[in-house]
Amino acid sequence: MSESQQTVTVPASINPEQLCAGKSEDLRKIWETLRAEAARVLHEEPTLRHLIDDVILSRQTPAAALGARLARRLAREDMPRNTMEPLLTGIFEQHPITVHRASHDLVAMFERDPACFSLLEPLLFFKGFLALSTYRVSHQLWLDGRRWLALYLQSVASEAFAVDIPPAARIGCGILLDHATSFVVGETAIIEDNVSILHEVTLGGTGKACGDRHPIIRSGVLIGAGAKILGRVEIGTGAKIGAGSVVLNDVPPHTTVAGVPAVIVGQTNEANPASEMNQRLDCSGHI
Repeated sequence: MSESQQTVTVPASINPEQLCAGKSEDLRKIWETLRAEAARVLHEEPTLRHLIDDVILSRQTPAAALGARLARRLAREDMPRNTMEPLLTGIFEQHPITVHRASHDLVAMFERDPACFSLLEPLLFFKGFLALSTYRVSHQLWLDGRRWLALYLQSVASEAFAVDIPPAARIGCGILLDHATSFVVGETAIIEDNVSILHEVTLGGTGKACGDRHPIIRSGVLIGAGAKILGRVEIGTGAKIGAGSVVLNDVPPHTTVAGVPAVIVGQTNEANPASEMNQRLDCSGHI
């Protein structure tokens, strides 16, 4: 390969990525809470007995519960549940960090989504959480060199959840995928900790160039529904992307952008837009 043909990868920023760099969630307390909530739901709605028993009450660990829940959604003819569940549970058990990262996502969804009234809801019903948890398994497989199996899980998760996250993407902890439908990520994208993303968001490229070609999303960012962020651009810490925007350039920290193409319309009023989930644009009261 000639020098002119070589791929040169240039990061959007010299700043190191903050990926799962915060405090660890108390996994024991979360597990106890999930079991208590499961028992309450079983009492209130016995029709859900099979689901509650299978996913929570018959399981001894969060790893086993995650493996069971995902297997129920992802199993199919070419990989039935009796194959899928031991695979998923085994990855969670062999790599406890994947369970801790999933716990951060679970707490983020409970704390930020006003429609979520218990930690159990995302585990049972929120496809954004389930898609992220599947990604965490496929990413671990990717790191372990099991490329084909990682891609297989990406494929079945895309079919099951209408969310497409390549196993090579790098995603931090405490991620909220609200509604999640049609969320698409490029393989070289980086999403730092504590980011909130609504449905129909694309973190894509701008062509077929190789190398680092997808966005870097810094911590605390809120990305509105339908936003498209294209190319190796950097969305700065605590920025806000308005719904339906098309972002083609870097966004400075703690600014709000909106439009097609997106332009700066103001500064963010919140220190951490991802946590506040305020969808209003910070531009003199306009919505």
